[in-house]
Amino acid sequence: MSMDPKLEEVIRTHPCYCEDAHRSFARMHLPVAPRCNIQCNFCNRRFDCCNESRPGVTSEVLTPEAAADKVAYVKERIPNLSVIGIAGPGDPLANEETFRSIELVRKRFPDLTLCISTNGLALPDCADRLYDLGVRFVTVTVNALTPETGAEVYDSVVFGGRRLRGVEGASVLLSRQLEGIERCASLGMAVKVNVVMIPGINDGEIPDLVKKVKSLGAYMANILPLIPVEGTRFADRRAPTPQERREMMDRCELDARMMRHCRQCRADAIGLLGEDRSPEFVHIGGCGSGCGPQGDAVGCDESVVAVATSDGRTVGGFGNSTSFRVYATDGGTCRFLREVPVDLTLPVSGGSHRDHIERIASSLAGCGTVVVSEIGEMPSRVLASRGVRVVRASGDVDRAVRDALRRPDECIISDSA
Repeated sequence: MSMDPKLEEVIRTHPCYCEDAHRSFARMHLPVAPRCNIQCNFCNRRFDCCNESRPGVTSEVLTPEAAADKVAYVKERIPNLSVIGIAGPGDPLANEETFRSIELVRKRFPDLTLCISTNGLALPDCADRLYDLGVRFVTVTVNALTPETGAEVYDSVVFGGRRLRGVEGASVLLSRQLEGIERCASLGMAVKVNVVMIPGINDGEIPDLVKKVKSLGAYMANILPLIPVEGTRFADRRAPTPQERREMMDRCELDARMMRHCRQCRADAIGLLGEDRSPEFVHIGGCGSGCGPQGDAVGCDESVVAVATSDGRTVGGFGNSTSFRVYATDGGTCRFLREVPVDLTLPVSGGSHRDHIERIASSLAGCGTVVVSEIGEMPSRVLASRGVRVVRASGDVDRAVRDALRRPDECIISDSA
């Protein structure tokens, strides 16, 4: 598949797509997308550490407007800035803020290259929209070639208003990833496919996976080592050795172009690859959701639990509680983070009610689990679409928080049911 010569020229200034470029051209990731529509067994987005560089980590989550202002500030101080990327801390395509951010940046800085990194679940639905907004670079992380392997890599996939697990969820994700890659390539976008190498899980099928995505039009592939992260199911799994990873790349390079200079960047990375300057720019442009070094729970993590309540002691219903109390828990201990008040004077039916529910859901950004005594179908759908678990419980708030991770999800009726 031939590539537009203009895009080939732009690739020469993209530090991720061109190894020579990463020494001269800087990139900036905008952390505007906290919600995620899948849960990987190696991902934990709760932690903020200035010394930790890995996907999903950020010091703040920005509103689109604050992000655009921050681009202006950074561009003045890093004149070799060439690429604006959105890579989390959740999945960009699960957040409408991603598209608004792209619109604002493109309008104010038409000379900057736009780039998106996604798990691919929503990509078939968003590919044309991204292209129309000027995005020409898309990275899709694909960690399995078969649903059986995917079932070991992913804990859950939220699709069609339902949380899918096991082979069912992995099958939906894989088919959507492959469809999205093919669509982006057919539009003339440069597609890079990331693969997290997990010894004993997916390493046996990585070469065939690379062949497959190459056949669909992927421009290049990038094999990343697993980073065992505390608090995840893969915390005790070993990462591949540098030699194992190098040998895998050598093998796959027979079929596709390899990226060998990846640094597994943070969701708020700024500067040259390998020389992250993001700590210099924390809180420049403002924080849109009260997070960062003084806050908690960046991302959408199941262990960050919001409980509906009116008295602070007992669990209440989603639609009639005056507040949500937000906690971090490991199932044994729980730590209070913040309280989110709810305005009960707003309409309880019609389009205004939907807007009210959306506002509540947005105010709970970073919470991966919501505990309620009762909840209607529409609020359930809204939360599920944002990758949030809904758990029914009653009685004491503290006990409900501690039990939340062990309780089953609330059943969400799909649109096709």
